[in-house]
Amino acid sequence: MNSTTLSQVPALAPQQEGDDFRMTFAPLSLEEVYALADDAANGAIVVMSGMVRNQTDGQPVVALEYQAYEPMAIQVFRQISAQIRHQWSDVTHVVIHHRTGKLQVGEISVLVAIGCPHRAEAFAACKYAIDTLKHNAPIWKKEHWADGSTSWVSIGACEEQEHE
Repeated sequence: MNSTTLSQVPALAPQQEGDDFRMTFAPLSLEEVYALADDAANGAIVVMSGMVRNQTDGQPVVALEYQAYEPMAIQVFRQISAQIRHQWSDVTHVVIHHRTGKLQVGEISVLVAIGCPHRAEAFAACKYAIDTLKHNAPIWKKEHWADGSTSWVSIGACEEQEHE
């Protein structure tokens, strides 16, 4: 892997053939994302499924509500793909789908799928994609707590808290 950063990738990265990026209110489909990443050149497809869990920092959560600045989020997804293809040139497909709206515990909020001839690169690219998405995409979530209270946070802030 070389040391090029996301900021060194053109801001208006074009969408590569074989990639698929979506922000959607509709439920996400593991089967669809897998199919979009499938290719005869692949030796591996790695799929990461992020879902709404029932607690945050020990506090019971009943739902999450996602909002995003969609045009910018899709552009961030394209930048992520361009960086992945720069670092792992054998990647055949990058698929990133993210939900918006109110989701209940257990529902899928984000799916990332990477198709690649080799599993090590597929795993590394998938990890890079979700980590970078959580840090850079303009996506916010409102946590709905069991006691009826709510709080808004950016998903990047959530990621930082998880690693502290």
